[in-house]
Amino acid sequence: MSKLSHAQWSSKMAFILAATGSAVGLGNIWRFSYMVGDSGGAAFVLIYLACVALVGLPILVAEWLIGRRGQENPINSMVDLARKNGRLPAWALVGASGVLAAFLILSFYSVIGGWSLSYTLGSVTGAFTGQDADGVSAIFTGLLGNPVALTLWHTAFMALVIWIVARGVTKGLEGAVRTLMPALVVLMLVLVGYGMTTGHFGEALAFMFSPDWGAVTGEVVLAAMGQAFFTLSLGMGIMMAYGSYLGEDVNLIGTARTVIILDTAIALLAGLAIFPIVFANGLSPGEGPGLIFVTLPLAFGNMTGGMILGLMFFLLLTFAALTSAISLLEPVVELMEERTPLSRMAATLVGGVAVWVLGIAALMSFNVWDGFLILGLNVFDLLDTFTSKFLLPLTGLGAILFVAWRLDRDSVATELNLSGGQATLWLLVSRFVAPAGVILVFVSSL
Repeated sequence: MSKLSHAQWSSKMAFILAATGSAVGLGNIWRFSYMVGDSGGAAFVLIYLACVALVGLPILVAEWLIGRRGQENPINSMVDLARKNGRLPAWALVGASGVLAAFLILSFYSVIGGWSLSYTLGSVTGAFTGQDADGVSAIFTGLLGNPVALTLWHTAFMALVIWIVARGVTKGLEGAVRTLMPALVVLMLVLVGYGMTTGHFGEALAFMFSPDWGAVTGEVVLAAMGQAFFTLSLGMGIMMAYGSYLGEDVNLIGTARTVIILDTAIALLAGLAIFPIVFANGLSPGEGPGLIFVTLPLAFGNMTGGMILGLMFFLLLTFAALTSAISLLEPVVELMEERTPLSRMAATLVGGVAVWVLGIAALMSFNVWDGFLILGLNVFDLLDTFTSKFLLPLTGLGAILFVAWRLDRDSVATELNLSGGQATLWLLVSRFVAPAGVILVFVSSL
């Protein structure tokens, strides 16, 4: 293992909070819970956990291991490890595709983060109070159709992200997650507590946790596998970058288990916060993004205490977006900081502004450029499709193949504290099961 050559997490807990914060994003707040309810309840949860253990955990550990051994940005780490192990320098493409994915994802993710900021203010000003379905829908449509407003909110969100990341690993990333993650959990628990008073908490529990094996199909298994991969921030260079700040004393497999448990628990808590409100208002749980920005504001605008609950919910959403967004900018900044003469502050500004500019193109997809299509997709959808269907699976696949097939198996087993049957199981899962799972997700998404 290489010497610890640059910034380090101050503690294992700080690292766990940062990695969990990266994993807990906007998708966790509604998508995972909705998938659970719509795909067999507890049956889906069990399949998902199996997929996490066989696909998500090995790739997460592989990305951390690459980062910790390389002690540099994802590209440099891949080049260094490839050279030291007598492998082709072309493996650097794995790191490059991860950093590119993070850059592209943040550009449109920041636009959605801006929506969340806008709705947080809307909750405070009572914008949703007394609105009917058409009124709430008109608010969202009006926001999307207003490039000036979208740009202002996108700018505000990116400014927050840049400010946090520019402060560095301990003051910036750690400082943010130490505040945001506990606040996120507290807000969620308060909303779950409110859900218990609606009279529909039991319905939400049944929706999410009653096992329905009849609902389990091949598509459901593939969806569980895809969620297991995407929920952990894999394939984006994030976990390689975060791994590069890790000390040698951290048990990677044990820490990965902790992050997965926390990520899953928060996703399920989000469902228990949202669905009692959905059912109490006779709404449909399966509306995807529309559930967050149209359906729930309608409910908040017409219930007692809805202004406070709405504010808490959109604060929760904003915190989740921020913890993911800072992790998306980090690999880009680490790369620029280590491969150019730029300081941390300058690298963050240059990288952040570049992301912001691409985000302008993404947000204009909804208004000024709504007729501008590439391969039949607007800029926003093109960025989403290219990253989720191509870059992320291929980067994750490259990482696990490199660690499983191109690094010395004994040194990997030693670093992961594995011996005997455990080492054999790791070898089997990392060499065959996890890659096969990612390939299945990749092919099915096409």
